[in-house]
Amino acid sequence: MPSFDIVSRANFAELDNAINNAKKAVAARFDFRGAHTEITVDQKEKKLKLVGDDATKLRGLREMFETAAQRRGIALRTFAWGEQEPTLAGRLKWEAKIQDGIEQEKAKQIVRIVKDSKMKVQASIQGEELRVTGKQIDDLQAVMKLLDGSDLGLPLQYVNLKS
Repeated sequence: MPSFDIVSRANFAELDNAINNAKKAVAARFDFRGAHTEITVDQKEKKLKLVGDDATKLRGLREMFETAAQRRGIALRTFAWGEQEPTLAGRLKWEAKIQDGIEQEKAKQIVRIVKDSKMKVQASIQGEELRVTGKQIDDLQAVMKLLDGSDLGLPLQYVNLKS
């Protein structure tokens, strides 16, 4: 029986490349000369942190990072941005949670979408992944298109298509 898995994974190697590209862009910009900027990623906590002197520099830093991330093929929905916060050094920081894996609530929502579509497929939750099985590959491809069209707020990848 044909099947595929639905996952949401962040590519940390590409994320590091995007960070390095954004740092190079900051170094090349005249308005950032002498300004303190910092971009760090914590892979264990799955957090990205931007630090800048003021709100304008921080917004510019975020825009440069997002541009670099898009060029590297990273979906912007991967990052859930929080609020800007002051640091002890008198600067501002902006943290983003990196969405890696499908949370239970989102997984249930995806299963509900698949069931409501009345397609002849079954979706089951397996940890931070979902498995969709059906009798025909065409049905599975229709599910992929359906999920790509629905706004779930996280990037989805489809892996392990078995016929």
